[in-house]
Amino acid sequence: MKKHVTSILFAVIFLVGIALILYPTISDYVNSLHQSQAISAYAESVEKLDPNQYEAILRKAQEYNTSLVTRPKNFKLTEDEIDVYAGVLNVDGKGVMGYIEIPSIQVSLPIYHGTSDSVLQTAIGHLEWTSLPVGGESSHCVLSGHRGLPSAKLFTNLDKLVVGDIFTLRVLDEVLTYEVDQILIVEPKDVDDLQIVKGQDYCTLVTCTPYGVNTHRLLVRGHRIENPEEANIAFITADATQINPILVATMLAIPVLILLIITLLIPRRRKSKEDDS
Repeated sequence: MKKHVTSILFAVIFLVGIALILYPTISDYVNSLHQSQAISAYAESVEKLDPNQYEAILRKAQEYNTSLVTRPKNFKLTEDEIDVYAGVLNVDGKGVMGYIEIPSIQVSLPIYHGTSDSVLQTAIGHLEWTSLPVGGESSHCVLSGHRGLPSAKLFTNLDKLVVGDIFTLRVLDEVLTYEVDQILIVEPKDVDDLQIVKGQDYCTLVTCTPYGVNTHRLLVRGHRIENPEEANIAFITADATQINPILVATMLAIPVLILLIITLLIPRRRKSKEDDS
């Protein structure tokens, strides 16, 4: 009887261990699927805009960026400013501004207003007091994302970017391409390198570093360049639609392991009954 209980306990522990091992992969897959759906929904909302609506939304965002050039440095918006901010580029009413693509690290992620915990757990957030991601002279958009989350990759591999790499922002039907020209590690409160520089069109990607320690911030800045030909082709479907082969292999292995455990338990049960007789 004790051996039988021990075997069951071993099986339970084994299955729990497998579940813990699978959690990051499955969770990241599910989150990637949601991210892909958010991007698709955003693209559909943009397609439904008539030309007048489109131009009004884009013009309002550009005017917002222009207003930041002369606005006093303020790293925390007032309630009125937050209301104005939340209403700009909110095409689908769900807070999605657009999405970012970083080919070298296979990233395709929606960009949301703000950097609340709910946003940063699943997507990329826009730093409220910085320029909106529509570019323009004397603008500096800052996008923030987590790394090292067990549930989603997000900006986990941002440290692999090097000077000369490119990333693309897709906002409305606009395509903005940036080339990495500066990579810095700074203290969390050091925002000097996130300021608008007169005449420049910058976008900086921010995440925590070192990996798992998160005491500093990694700043990957890009300057606006002309769009390469391939940038005009939008890839709406994220990596979520391509199931990871490791995930498939693991999912196939689980039923086999369960059958193996059951097979190992059956002889013991039979032997126990024979001993009782």
